[in-house]
Amino acid sequence: MSIKIYVGNLSFDSSEADLKGLFSTYGEVESAKVIVDQFTNRSRGFGFIEMTNREEGLKAIQALDSKDLAGRPLKVNEAKPKTDNRDRRDRNSRW
Repeated sequence: MSIKIYVGNLSFDSSEADLKGLFSTYGEVESAKVIVDQFTNRSRGFGFIEMTNREEGLKAIQALDSKDLAGRPLKVNEAKPKTDNRDRRDRNSRW
C-alpha cells in the first residue's frame, strides 16, 4: 500500500528531482511534486511525495522530519486528505 507524504519548508529553488533524490534513499518513490505558484512559476515552499511502500514512507518521515535541506529544516509528515470547505461562511461576511 502506498503512502503520500507532505514536505514543507522547502527552499524556493528546490526541484522535484531534489525531493525524489532525497526520498529514494528510503525506498521506491512513485511520484514527487513541488507545488508552484501559477503566476510566478516559483515554488510555494512545499510539495508531496508518494512512495510505493508504506513502511518505507514512514521510515523516511521519521528520518527526514526537521532535517536540513538547503539551509532550511524540513517539515515532513503523512499528507492529510483535503477538507471540503464549501460549508464555511464567506470570510468577508460580518454575520
